[in-house]
Amino acid sequence: MVTPEPHDSVMSATVARLSAQENLKSMCHMRWRGEPLPSQKAVAEIIELCRALIFPGFFGNSDVNRNNIVYHTGVSLERLYELLADQIAAGMGFAEECDEEPDVDRLKTLGREKADSFISRLPELRRLLEADVIATYNGDPAAISTEEVIYCYPAIRAIANYRMAHLLVELGVPVIPRMIGEQAHSETGIDIHPAATIGRSFTIDHGTGVVIGATARIGDNVKIYQGVTLGAKSFDTDDEGNPIKGIPRHPVIGNNVVIYSNASILGRITIGDGAVIGGNLWVTTDVAPGEKLVQAKADNILRFKQ
Repeated sequence: MVTPEPHDSVMSATVARLSAQENLKSMCHMRWRGEPLPSQKAVAEIIELCRALIFPGFFGNSDVNRNNIVYHTGVSLERLYELLADQIAAGMGFAEECDEEPDVDRLKTLGREKADSFISRLPELRRLLEADVIATYNGDPAAISTEEVIYCYPAIRAIANYRMAHLLVELGVPVIPRMIGEQAHSETGIDIHPAATIGRSFTIDHGTGVVIGATARIGDNVKIYQGVTLGAKSFDTDDEGNPIKGIPRHPVIGNNVVIYSNASILGRITIGDGAVIGGNLWVTTDVAPGEKLVQAKADNILRFKQ
């Protein structure tokens, strides 16, 4: 019969193994002291504060009204600045070399500067999201009001997260935008990479299962349905077989395009202005402006001008 190790010995040995430097090589940003690290909890609060500031009363404190909105906006904005400055600094730390101790004061200064830049553009984010809400309402006969769209439609939550995250990408902030995007992905089932470029009046109907890749470009007044993928067809690799980063590999979608459910648009192809892509199609070649792709009964794709 094997005699079990004493509890204290098990604990001590496990602590030593989990703390061993060779086991932390993939987590290089844990090696120094004092630098900020991103927090999922703080990022979740940033998302909620941004939603509450853009759509007051619909998110956050429901008691906001015309008489107290200045007070509530000021309180929320101060809290957002505090959290955002810290998390941006933490994200910027990921751009540092792992073999050098980061300059924490410099990171905090960058965090404050970029937080100010982000906050100054919140009115612009509201205008963009207002256009998305109106487009969603106009494009859905089942929608009773724009207010219902804000309260109930998961696409608005996902698009709001995307637009927050994309602004941080434009400000040169790493990691934090992906965290914001992935929290929306978990909440709604809609996966939009924050580096994608999306124009005004964007609509996602139903939404579940939508995937939009990092280098995708989407024009104005585009509507997509559930299950749509704007993805990559293949990955270019280097001599060692590793994917080459930063190469445009996702579709370019023109203005006024409609893409129906479960269509997969793959590769760096162009879908022209006004095109319509039918459901359940696999599209890997350019689609001309105004062209309509549908699936025939014999599983042939038919192309014709509208």
